[in-house]
Amino acid sequence: MSRRTIAAIMAFGAGVLISALSFELMEEAWERGGFPPVALGFLGGAVAYTIANRLLAAWGAKHRKRADPALRQQDKQQNSENGTALAVGALLDGIPESIVIGVSLLRGGAVGLVAVIAVFLSNIPEGLSSAAGMKAEGRKLGLVMALWAAIAGIAGLASWFGYVALNGVDPGVVAAVQATAAGAILTMVVDTMVPEAFEGTQDYAGLIAVAGFLAAFALSKLA
Repeated sequence: MSRRTIAAIMAFGAGVLISALSFELMEEAWERGGFPPVALGFLGGAVAYTIANRLLAAWGAKHRKRADPALRQQDKQQNSENGTALAVGALLDGIPESIVIGVSLLRGGAVGLVAVIAVFLSNIPEGLSSAAGMKAEGRKLGLVMALWAAIAGIAGLASWFGYVALNGVDPGVVAAVQATAAGAILTMVVDTMVPEAFEGTQDYAGLIAVAGFLAAFALSKLA
């Protein structure tokens, strides 16, 4: 895909994710547990993600959602085999998203459509970058596919945790987990998605993000 296409997906996905945080996560967490667990979880998720993201940046995955070859080359110079670091970055981004999908089942057995769309859109560019990086490193197709299958499996376990482990738990705990995931996701959006969206689409980034937000808002209210 061209950089502009990837950036447009990023911008739209960022809008979808921000809408999902607002209307699928934070609002529901507030209703479940009130302000204290929501505030603690939200800030805690942001702090935890920031620390993990800094460690990954030092490993060579700072620009894992960026399509600019020059930026990816910087990561490559820092770590000549950073394809695996990119994949671990995808896992870091995907775990809170997957927990959100699982928690959404607690409302009555239906996966939140907005949450699934948001997760899907946010991971397309990252998956492309990581797979391309491992291919350039000479990794065999079977190894690349096995690694991504493992990531998908762990993400599935995170969804299972969100549904099974939190089913019947005190609403305040569930609210805190939802808010923690929301804080991590919002931090991820601002740190990794927004820069690429703006640099790739320039003055259209905001418009595309608004379209994503509106689409997600409509789905959450009309579904």
